[in-house]
Amino acid sequence: MKTIVNIDGEIYEKENAKISVFDRGFLYGDSVYEVVRSYGDVIFAFKEHLFRLKRSADMLDMELPLPLPQIESETKRTLAQAGTGDAYVRIICTRGEGEITLDPQMAVGAHFVIIVKDYEAPPRHLYTEGASVITIKSGKLADGAVPPGVKTGNYLTNVMALYRARRKGSYEAILIDGNGKITEGTTCNFFIVKNGVIITPSLEVGILPGITRGIILELCHRWGFKSHEQDIFVEDLSTAQEAFITSTLRDVMPVTIIDGKPVGDGKPGTITENIRRAYIEYVKEYIACHSKKF
Repeated sequence: MKTIVNIDGEIYEKENAKISVFDRGFLYGDSVYEVVRSYGDVIFAFKEHLFRLKRSADMLDMELPLPLPQIESETKRTLAQAGTGDAYVRIICTRGEGEITLDPQMAVGAHFVIIVKDYEAPPRHLYTEGASVITIKSGKLADGAVPPGVKTGNYLTNVMALYRARRKGSYEAILIDGNGKITEGTTCNFFIVKNGVIITPSLEVGILPGITRGIILELCHRWGFKSHEQDIFVEDLSTAQEAFITSTLRDVMPVTIIDGKPVGDGKPGTITENIRRAYIEYVKEYIACHSKKF
């Protein structure tokens, strides 16, 4: 599969893909985006991702450059031109160009960019041995800041948190708010298992409503796994028997080390492995159901 880019309906090779330096997405991160994964020609949970894209734009008073059905068709057209194989697909919508000023009312003409490239799976050892993460304080959002749960291009807090994690030899960073509550990872949602119960922070703590997170909670209900959405504090991590992270590109990844200390016995837990198997079966069912509708 070759990497190609769709900019406002025109398809480019990656070497020729260009946007204006006056685009607010470039200047200020004034954009919203989604990352989806395709399994062959099937884009997994596409409707849910598109709905979240529109939700993010609405929360920023940003008008999308195209209605959702057209964004969907442009994404599928781009994917088809990239060739066969599993793909990483990034959909970006910016507020547009304008004078160099923070005032969003000066923006003219929203733009969209769709990037399609080969999907690269995380290293296998992260699933067989588990990932190492660290916790990082991120503070509370001030009044007037970007609303919690919006997926924007303004990702510097997450970028620096991941940078710090990687410098310390960890795979991911888990963010802590000003009240000492666990929120989420830099690009994932976070779960722990205590006394056989799967626990994840509620949306009220100010986290992104992860698509994979939602599916996991649905599977817990379907398969009889006990689960709760509730506050998780730093001190709860030391008594967790298992932990895992979820995202579109990683599905369910066990976490076996937090801040240098083992989680439980330091190995991927049984409940985590069962949840991952359930998720993989769910994906297979989805692909079988949607493969003829692309």
